[in-house]
Amino acid sequence: MRRDKGFTLVELLVVIAVIALLMAILMPVLGRAKRQAKAVVCQSNLRQWGLGFEVYTDDNDGKFFGGYHDSSGEYFTGFSWDQAMQPYIEVYGDVILCPMASEPAPPTMVRGATFLAWSWDTGLTGVGPRGSYGLNNFVRNRIPYTDGPYAGRWVHWRTPFVKGADNAPVLLDCAWTHVGLPRWDTPPEYEDDFIGGPSEGMKHVSLNRHDGGINAVFMDWTVRKVGIKELWTLKWHREFDTANEWTLAGGVKPEDWPEWMRKFKDY
Repeated sequence: MRRDKGFTLVELLVVIAVIALLMAILMPVLGRAKRQAKAVVCQSNLRQWGLGFEVYTDDNDGKFFGGYHDSSGEYFTGFSWDQAMQPYIEVYGDVILCPMASEPAPPTMVRGATFLAWSWDTGLTGVGPRGSYGLNNFVRNRIPYTDGPYAGRWVHWRTPFVKGADNAPVLLDCAWTHVGLPRWDTPPEYEDDFIGGPSEGMKHVSLNRHDGGINAVFMDWTVRKVGIKELWTLKWHREFDTANEWTLAGGVKPEDWPEWMRKFKDY
């Protein structure tokens, strides 16, 4: 009686080895393709935000929104831009979430992270919106500072109709609702280092969320990827020094950066 010949152990091991090799080759490619697809969606979200900001300024004499005052009369510049933008865009929908950071951070974290969304407590229900983008807090039509290095000076971008609008960020991938910056800011010592206060806002956008950078919409309403070190060359406000000590023009050296940032492109 004839018996069908089966696979030998060696043949099975060869097949398994070939499959393992193909998986090892394909997995990074598939992972990269998935990240690129999410980056495209992220930029699409930011284009929608850009359109919303553009329509808002068109409806308000070419000016951005301000902040708001709390019950004590104190001027607040936190997550108030959502209130201004609600008539123009679905603020609390998917458009505020980068696909790379759509899951909320644990309540104990307060802020988000590279791949986690922040959550904003409204103070009313204890549950608020979550998001992956943050506003450049100098994009406001607000009064001059009353104290500090900019006392009495108009450093905010009160309108998008300015020279160099293509280098002035409006909304970016961010681990918090907004980016508050001093004259310039030091880089984070390690990834997701958010221990500092609002004056250390650069930490909130120094994220390796999109293969070495983040996405941003600028005041000319264009959207592009921004390298992590490139953040220090953007025109955050009217008097921001784009040739500060953390730029090539300002003399920064590769060894000056925290170790985790040295692999990224210099600007």
